[in-house]
Amino acid sequence: MPGLLRGVARTAVVAGTATAVSNRVSRRQANRWSQQSEPQYYEQPPPQYAAPPVQYAAPAPAPADAPDPIAQLTQLAELKNQGILTEAEFQAQKAKILAM
Repeated sequence: MPGLLRGVARTAVVAGTATAVSNRVSRRQANRWSQQSEPQYYEQPPPQYAAPPVQYAAPAPAPADAPDPIAQLTQLAELKNQGILTEAEFQAQKAKILAM
């Protein structure tokens, strides 16, 4: 049993020493970094940002092409010849197309 206790004690001492050395090295390195980085940080000018891009309005959609009045009149004449439209309906639609 004394050999086991001695082995555990030795392991604890080695682990404790390693932890203490590691912590000291970490603190020393952190202090060096903080001393080096602070002056550089404050001496740098503020970053210059580019102006946001100018956004242009989208071009207005082209107006819908007006239907060809000649084609419309031709269709109306065909409907009238087939007997689908009366003379009065034909004249009313014709007046609308020519008014455009």
